[in-house]
This record gives sequence, C-alpha cells and structure tokens, in this order.
Amino acid sequence: MEPLEVKIFTRQSTSRLRYIAGIVLDDILGLKWEVVTDKRKLGKHPVINYSSEAITGSFRIVPDPLLFETGVSQREITVSEWKSLPVFFQTDPLSDLPFDIFAASFYMVTRYEEYLEFQPDDHGRFKASSSLAFKNGFLGIPIVDLWAKEFAKTLLRKFRTIAFRRNEFKSLLTVDIDIPFAYLGRNLFRSFGGLVRDFTMKKGNAADRYQVVSKEKKDPYEVFDYIVEKIETSNTDVRFFLSVGDYSKYDKNPSWKNNEYRELIKKIAAKFNIGLHPSYYAAGKYSMLEEEMAHLKTILAREVIASRFHFLRLFTPGSYRNLLKAGIKEDYSMCYHDEPGFRAGIARPYMFYDVIEEKQTDFKIVPFQVMDVTLYEYKNLDPAASKELIFKLINETRKVGGLFVSLWHNTSLLESPEWKGWRETFESMLHEQQA
Repeated sequence: MEPLEVKIFTRQSTSRLRYIAGIVLDDILGLKWEVVTDKRKLGKHPVINYSSEAITGSFRIVPDPLLFETGVSQREITVSEWKSLPVFFQTDPLSDLPFDIFAASFYMVTRYEEYLEFQPDDHGRFKASSSLAFKNGFLGIPIVDLWAKEFAKTLLRKFRTIAFRRNEFKSLLTVDIDIPFAYLGRNLFRSFGGLVRDFTMKKGNAADRYQVVSKEKKDPYEVFDYIVEKIETSNTDVRFFLSVGDYSKYDKNPSWKNNEYRELIKKIAAKFNIGLHPSYYAAGKYSMLEEEMAHLKTILAREVIASRFHFLRLFTPGSYRNLLKAGIKEDYSMCYHDEPGFRAGIARPYMFYDVIEEKQTDFKIVPFQVMDVTLYEYKNLDPAASKELIFKLINETRKVGGLFVSLWHNTSLLESPEWKGWRETFESMLHEQQA
C-alpha cells in the first residue's frame, strides 16, 4: 500500500513555502506532499498544520512570518538548542516543533543573509565570519539535513504510516585547473620574459624552461596522469573546471587559442565532465562570462552546462542570474573561500531560489564542503590536520546520506616543497569517501 500524501495546511500558499517544502519533505525525506488552503481537502491524510489555527490530529508548526513576506529585511535572530542541534525562528509553545523548520531552512538554503548588507573582503566576497552559522558554531554540520532527520522522527510519532526515503552517501571530486602549465602555453613574449627572469634572478629554472618549451621534457605542472590514475583506481566521480578567459592579475591560464592548452582540454574532456571556470572579472561582468562560454564551447564542440567561479567570487543573486542567462544549468561555487563546511547548511544539490524575484528557478546549486587552498592558506593546516578535518566533513555528510564534494587544484598535487605531503591527504580522502 502506497503511503498517503502529506498535506500542508496554510492560510496562504506562497512560492517560498512550496520551494522549501520541496527541499525538506521531498529532496531530503522523500515524501509526497501538497500545500492546501482549504480544510475540506485535508481528508484522512497526515496533516502538517502550518498556521495559527488548531486542527485536531495535525502536526502543528506555528509559522514565522518569513515565508509570507516578500523581499528581504534584517532579522534579529536568537539561536537556541533542540535535540542537541542549534535552532532559530523559535515558535509558539503550542507547536509540535519549538522552531519553524521551514523558515529556518529557507533562510539557510537561499543564503538570505547574503542579500542583506555585509562587509565584503578585498575581492567582494561574503566572508564565513559574517555568517550566522560561523558565529554560532554550526558551519561544520549540514544543519538543514539534521533538522529534517529529527523532524522525521517527530512526525513518525504522530503519523505511524509515514515512510521516509533512506538517502545514500555519495562523493564527488572537483578539480580547478587555474594554471595548467609552468612553462607551456605562453606566448612568445611571456616565454622570453620568463627565460630572461630565470637568468637574471639566477633561479636555476632556465634550463628546465628551455627543455619544456622545446618539448624535450614534461612541464612540471602536468600532474594530470597522476590525478587520472588516482581517480580511476578509486573509481571516483569527478568534474574538471577550466579557465578560458584573458590573462590578468588574477588569471594565469594560457590563451584559449593556445594549441597545447586546447589539446589538454580536449584530452580531459574525452574522459571526464568539463565545466567552465569563469575568470576573476567575469564573476561580475556578463559580457565576459558570455565570451568565455563561447570559447570553451568552441574548443569542446558541445554545450557547457556547469561552472565554478575563480576565487569563488560568488555574488548572490547576480552571479546565478548571469549563469542562467549564459546557458549554464548548474554551479559548484557554494562554499566559503576562508572556511570549510556547509555554507548553505545542506549536504546535497538543490535548486536556486531568487529571493528578490520570488521564484524558484531551474538552476541547480551543488555545494562543496572543502577546498585545498582553504586548508593550506587560510587555515594554515598541515596535511595531517587537514586530513582529520576532511574526514570529519565526510563523516558529517555520510550521517545524512548527502553528497560530499571536495575542491582540489592541479598545482596543490605537485611534488613541490610547499605542498609536500598533500598527495597523501588527497589519496586518503579518495579512499575514505569510497569506504
């Protein structure tokens, strides 16, 4: 016998409520549901009463106003505890939950606080330290998934016939290729200039540079054979992101017209999924984003549907609107540059909701939990401490049957002095996430 559909009774069916009900009830818990505003349509179904009214036999959540508002406004948020979890948007004592799980989940997943005024870093980014999760110590857990898990237990005590889906843990490795070559892929002027610097600064790189450019030796940044070997050995799902924008202070990739670079892109694309890595300035300029999309599509001779912004320069909601306009269907930028964890409080892909335009889009956000550069440069962790932190994030994601996504760069997997020991951390992560 198929479980009965859950009815959500409310006095006003809003796009915000329907959106977050879809994530909490469907995406996480696997329930069929419907929002209704007419009590006559409740029938014998399990009822979540999302109103201030009393309905006999229902599961009651007295709502916070958030899902019935439009636009954004500053909120005074108090964090308390329930079932050993931090919660906010506390509700009426008559509720079966002490907080409004729908409003709180909406606040986290939509990145509501990033629509408000904030103090950006030097690159215009929203800092982890500005977030509610960081300030209250829950950035390291997928709080929305954990709320949903406890919500399910509480619902089951009232409605014994409800059946929830069991979610399976999965993992995905993502690799950003910001600087594919140390010496190859440069135009004549840059190659000659580099050679002159090697001589004048007595770096000892001149011979290496000459041998690589003359094809007598492999470029020292070419670690793709190593990465591919580890991917195939561990049977890991992977997606590569490549830059095809113009050279700048923050963008060091070769020209998209360079033959060596084009061949590398085609070689990777022949085996793995490829996404666009929009350049530093393309994050805020649609014309540049559109141009870079055209470059990558020309090289691949096919459509490009995925992206991740260079420097993680994600601006809510403008970045997603630009990606949608450019034809991108999913983005992998949702994590902080300066702290690992669950920026949106959730450990699975979800659809983007534009809080200003008040609508759910067909654009998918794929959050990731950890980046190599965050651990090395921002947290100043050594490989051993980084491995411990990564394992903790894998475990937190596994608890809720979520998707663990990591971000690595080809340059962090070089056998260079500054990255010594990181290959072992990388390989340990691949093993742990498959266990």
